[in-house]
Amino acid sequence: MLQDELIAAFHHTQSFKWDPKGGFKLASGLLSPFYVDCRTLMAFPHARHLVAQLAYEVTKDLDVDCLGGLELGAISIATTISDHAYRAKPQRDWRTFVVRKQAKAHGLGKLLEGVVMAGDRALIVDDVLTSGGSVVKAITAAREAGLDVKDALVIVDRKEQDGRARVEQTGVRVMSLLTIDDLMKGRPL
Repeated sequence: MLQDELIAAFHHTQSFKWDPKGGFKLASGLLSPFYVDCRTLMAFPHARHLVAQLAYEVTKDLDVDCLGGLELGAISIATTISDHAYRAKPQRDWRTFVVRKQAKAHGLGKLLEGVVMAGDRALIVDDVLTSGGSVVKAITAAREAGLDVKDALVIVDRKEQDGRARVEQTGVRVMSLLTIDDLMKGRPL
């Protein structure tokens, strides 16, 4: 099963760590016993392939034109899914975009980069859902650029800090390939 293979890939690549005593400091400043590092996971072709396959399976029936999310983590995720969807059956020709953390101070001063047009239906992608802040920021920026956003996909839902609820308050449905429970169940003893 692809989901089991992805769980194994998290452990094999050491992209998931568990420390119930010391914990890990999150971007929010809070401590968590879990550390999920999708940037490391996505450095491995086999893991990227698994993410792409699973993501395609859960998104192939969505009516979207493009996918993207907040820099830096969403870039490899969106590109990997888009490339796989283009080769898959049924084929999907999803363009990608990235939301900058800050608009450029030069050039066109864009916050959102990519080939998108007002009215495009967009899927927001991200690596890990904790507080939901980066997903909400990407949704807000995409909507301000005129995109229609109804769905978001994350690789791992940490099930912490009410992240899912925060995203769903924007009217966006959240899908995840894995949860923290999946990673904990699959960890080597």
